[in-house]
Amino acid sequence: MTLPPFVSPTDPAAGRADLFLRYLDYYRESALAKASALPEDALRSSLLPSGWTPLELLKHLRYVELRWIEWGFEGTAVPEPWGDRRDDRWYVAPTETVDEVAAELRAQGAHTRAVVEGHDLAAVGAPGPRWDGAPPATLERVLFHLLQEYARHVGHLDIVAELSGGPTGE
Repeated sequence: MTLPPFVSPTDPAAGRADLFLRYLDYYRESALAKASALPEDALRSSLLPSGWTPLELLKHLRYVELRWIEWGFEGTAVPEPWGDRRDDRWYVAPTETVDEVAAELRAQGAHTRAVVEGHDLAAVGAPGPRWDGAPPATLERVLFHLLQEYARHVGHLDIVAELSGGPTGE
């Protein structure tokens, strides 16, 4: 497993948007590297009482970006914003492969990058159902939320990978 280089606080950045994007890229690729290093049975089974699997977590991360960037900030009508869920839990169809889920997550990341590069961080999201009646957030707030979501879930994946005999740490 080869992880991307960690984004050091002392690495020069072109600005806050660049910093957000580099951290999101790091965490996205870290999650993909950790999950991809696991055997198929460990990707699709759970060692936790909550029951989620590493492959489900990857799909969830793709939908998190979709919900917050496309459905939320951009206000795009998304046919299935909760397509990562079924029966009130994360879901991956038996026919979905890790390569397909990884490609969708990377494509979503590319979309996020394009949105961030095309907007000021102070831009306010479009009104829409994502906000559930609250005023839309700025792009910076959305990115901060995405970053904490990724960091938290990569930590979860560290634990599951360790329990499965897979790669751990940074």
